[in-house]
Parts: sequence; C-alpha cells; structure tokens
Amino acid sequence: MAAELTAHELIARHRPTLDQALEAIRTRAYWSPHPEHPKAYGENGSLDMAAGKAAFDALHGTRIDLGQPGTDGWVEGETSPYGIETGVSYPHAGLDELLPAMKAGMRAWRDAGAETRAVVCLEILKRISDRTMEFAQAVMHTSGQAFMMAFQAGGPHAQDRGMEAVAYAYVEQIRTPDTAEWSKPQGKRDPLALTKQFVPVPRGVALVIGCNTFPTWNGYPGLFASLATGNAVLVKPHPRAVLPLALTVQVARQVLTEAGFDANLVALAAERPGEGIAKTLATRPEIRVIDYTGSTEFGDWLESNARQAQVYTEKAGVNTVIVESTDDYKGMLANLAFSLSLYSGQMCTTPQNLLIPRDGITTDQGPKSFDEVAADLAKAVDGLLGDDARANALLGAIVNPDVKARLEAAAGLGEVALASREITHPEFPGAVVRTPVIVKLDGAKPDAEAAYMSECFGPVSFAVAVDSAGDAAELLRRTIREKGAMTVGAYTTSPEVEETVREVCLEEAAQLSLNLTGGVYVNQTAAFSDFHGSGGNPAANSALCDGAFVANRFRVVEVRREA
Repeated sequence: MAAELTAHELIARHRPTLDQALEAIRTRAYWSPHPEHPKAYGENGSLDMAAGKAAFDALHGTRIDLGQPGTDGWVEGETSPYGIETGVSYPHAGLDELLPAMKAGMRAWRDAGAETRAVVCLEILKRISDRTMEFAQAVMHTSGQAFMMAFQAGGPHAQDRGMEAVAYAYVEQIRTPDTAEWSKPQGKRDPLALTKQFVPVPRGVALVIGCNTFPTWNGYPGLFASLATGNAVLVKPHPRAVLPLALTVQVARQVLTEAGFDANLVALAAERPGEGIAKTLATRPEIRVIDYTGSTEFGDWLESNARQAQVYTEKAGVNTVIVESTDDYKGMLANLAFSLSLYSGQMCTTPQNLLIPRDGITTDQGPKSFDEVAADLAKAVDGLLGDDARANALLGAIVNPDVKARLEAAAGLGEVALASREITHPEFPGAVVRTPVIVKLDGAKPDAEAAYMSECFGPVSFAVAVDSAGDAAELLRRTIREKGAMTVGAYTTSPEVEETVREVCLEEAAQLSLNLTGGVYVNQTAAFSDFHGSGGNPAANSALCDGAFVANRFRVVEVRREA
C-alpha cells in the first residue's frame, strides 16, 4: 500500500515548526505552537469545548480496538475521580506476539532518517492538538484535574513537551554527519582514503510506564524522544489513567500507517486489575529503553533490575521553600497559596516544606513572627479557596484513596495552621474535593523530622520553624541530598542568603525559583525554556528535556570502506 503522506509532504508541512522548536531550545525564549486558551480551538476544524465533551461522551461504553497483533482479551475498569465510570475497554496484549511485531517495523523506521522521523512525530502531535478538547476531558476524568488544568497541562503543555523531545532528539542525531570522506597523508605514498557512513541506530523497543496524575504531560517526552530516535514504543498506562494514552497510541498508529510505516511501531499494553505487568515488561530482553514516572520504590527497582535497558525515572522528592524575608509580603503569600492549592497539591513540583526562621522574617509590612507567617498563609489559602466554584476550578478532585488518607492523617502530625475542608462539586457529586492542610512543625524536634523529611504527596504542607537562614540552607541541602527535590523556592531580600541558597541548589543539582510573587509559580515549568527536574538528585535521574534525555536512546554505528 502506497503511503498517503509522503516524507516530502510532511517535511514541507512541519519543517518550519521543527526549525522554530530548534531555535526555542537554543535561545530558551518563550515559544509554543499550541494555544493554551480554549477559545483558540473553535476554528479550522478543531474541536471546541462542547464538541470535545461530546467526543469524550461518545467513547463511553466503547472498545478502543487498535488492531494490534497478539490481542488476547479486553481490559476495562477506569473510574473517574469525579465519580463516573466510562466503561471504555482496551486491548490486552499477548507480549510474545506483540513485541516481535513491534521490532519488525524498526528497520524501515531507522532507515527513514532523523528528519523524516521528526516530521512524522510532529504530524502525530498535530493530530492530537486538533483533538485537544477531547483529550482534556480524558485527562480530567482519569487524573482528577479540574477542566482548565486538564486542558492546559494535558493538552498544549503536554504537546509542547513532546515537541521539545523531538527537537532535542533531532539535534543529537544530526550532531554526527551522515557521511565523511577521510584521507590520511602517507608522505610519498598514496594517502589512505576511506568513505565513512554514520547511522543513528535505535536501542530497541522502548517502554513508557505512565502515571495517574499527568498521563500525557509525563508520558509524551519519553514516548516522542524514543520514537524520534528510531525506537518502537510500547505504552503501559497507569491502570487508572488509560484513556489519554490509548487515544495517543491510536493517533500515532494512524499517522504511521498513512506515512507508510508499520503501525506496530507504537502499541498499548493495558493491564488487567492487579496484574502488575510493569515488572514483567521492564525485564523483557526486547525492552531497551524505559521511561517511568511514579513512586521512588518502583523507580529504584527499575534502576536496579532493568539492567538490559536505559532507564529514565522521575520519582518522588521533598520540595522546599525557604522564607527568610520579602519586599512583597502580600504577593509572596498569594503566590504560595496558589502553589499549594493547584490540583490539590498532586504535582511532583508542589512545595511541601516551608522553612521559616523561628524568630520571624522581615517584610515590607514590618517584621512577621513565625506564627504570623503561618497564619497569614493560611488566610491567603482560605481567601483563594473561599468561593466553592473557584475552589473546584483550582483543586480538581483527589486522585485516589491514598492521597485522601495522607491528607486526613497529616492533621495529627503537629499544630494545624489551616484545616482542610470538604467541598461539594455541583456537577460531580461523587468527586472527593478537599482544601489543603498546613501543619506547623518545630524543625529541631526529632518526631517532627519524620514528617517533614518524607514526601506527603497531596494537599499537605508543613511550616517548619528553623533557627536561622543558615540552618534553613543546611536543612535544604540535606533534604535534596537524601530525598531529592524537583523544585526549590526561596524568598529573601538578602544577597548573602540568596547566594547561599543558590550555591546549595547548584551543588545538589536542584532547580531554583527566587522571589516569585506574580503569575509564575514554583510548581510550573515551560517547555523549550525550563528544565523539569535535573537528573542530579534522587528525585529524578533525568531532566525534561535536555540532550542527555535523548542521546542514549540511540547509538551511532559506523560503516567504512576504502574510497
């Protein structure tokens, strides 16, 4: 069957976008080809909000048949954190048949070259972008994110991260020329002359192990980095968040087929309840690259046991903010309140520990004691979430019972500065919606240390009293070194304190945000400019995205012959 989309057509269509992405990762300036406002999706055949909701509703009770080899049954069981059951079922893969089929298409995909692979990936992302509103609903009803966040983080921001990975993959593959003429002088004798060919060769089948909270945002970088470097990709979604990645696989298979490649270069591995196939897949000899987002325990297991694969992990960490002084006390409180509340704190970048000198801080509103800072932050969160409609739009739903249990237990760990309250969702009465809890702890007490030195994923934060800014910096260093951190924040008007915190973050490889008081928050990162994680501390062994994230997904093989 002839390709419906030729490489020439795809290059003409997407090369300008690829060039813009390459320029963006070079300059680190703001750029995004994917609009982050819903109104941008109502024209040119794109789905508007109503059409996206209708497309999502039409999936209820259906079977997503991907036409994969080795399908030996069907899997269902997702329940939305908003209390509805979609009843969508997915193919269950017989690995002994599926994995060889995936490998079979890799030769043609490898030989297509870096540019063709890149523009095919961009066509996949364009098709996904055209269905952003449908994907937003799918992300919302698997992750518990409120709609606007599911739309932005699960749609354009995830697509940006996927495109960023494609750009980095392309750069690394063309770093070495395709061919070279080599001539070594031999004095009076004829020179030694060779013609050399350099071929980027993929490692094999890549495995993406999806997460519950950000299935597309965390899934797309690895998926597209591996695909763009010539690997086949097997997507193993979190059992509570299958739909967004199943739709992604569906789109990818359609585009690959139309471009004349084997659809089995991308496949889905949904699992039956309690099956736990991630360990089985991760140690199969065919699996040569693994991308994982989730718990430290399983991430450590992958790094220790999946020895045949190149493993990229984003695990848990304890994110810290040092509050030493500020010249915008109101802005600081508002910024922190939003950061603690967004998506009920169910982000790997949400601050957990707020280190505050026990003697208080200096501000533009005069000195503030430790207790005043904690109380004022509680008031700021209360004010932000005081209106239930706005609270629902920011908090979303608690993603699973484990988060709810941690939230309820946190109140017993110390003095409560802000108690969590239950909110009813007017559209989804089955949703579990809770406001954050803030607990005050004395950093010098051993029993408090057990709390603040462990990740408490969800809407739980600790205001930790420390002796000084220097003690805060040393506790920050220890926390990053022992537990890892995806983000660090600091508020200070002191150049000396700023330099101390900066040096800690440079030495311990943690991403730092200083004195954020406006519309940028410590738990948000922008593709093409910000690095998500560093790969240099225990929270993650890689960064999204940089050259190291893509370069070891392929190797360069040389073929030389006499000229």
